[in-house]
Amino acid sequence: MSPTILIAAAAAAAATLTIPSGQTMLFRIERGRPVAVRQVAPTTAPARGEIRFTVKAMMGTMLTVINNSPTAYTFRATLVAADGKAMVANSCVLPAGNRLAMENWPQQAVAVRVGDFRPTRAANCR
Repeated sequence: MSPTILIAAAAAAAATLTIPSGQTMLFRIERGRPVAVRQVAPTTAPARGEIRFTVKAMMGTMLTVINNSPTAYTFRATLVAADGKAMVANSCVLPAGNRLAMENWPQQAVAVRVGDFRPTRAANCR
């Protein structure tokens, strides 16, 4: 593999966050990417500007999010199956202002990969 392809692959990996089922991650968004990522307890309240993602195996795969920033975001979600294969999943807007958002997919996943966060004013899913 060429060095250019390796660098591009590393940049793409850094632009996403993989959250294993049963875990909760807290982070901020900078340039569409999760930064200052840390694992926390599911009851940890996000500080101003932070977003909390929790992934659970419930009726397939459930994602709960609290976005405590003044910006609503769209994002891309990819489910990771037990065999490592990726399954693209629809995702909705993360409302701003410390509001709860939930996603539920019928597929069982061992993790959810999130990234490509973009500010939005819309309230629709992609």
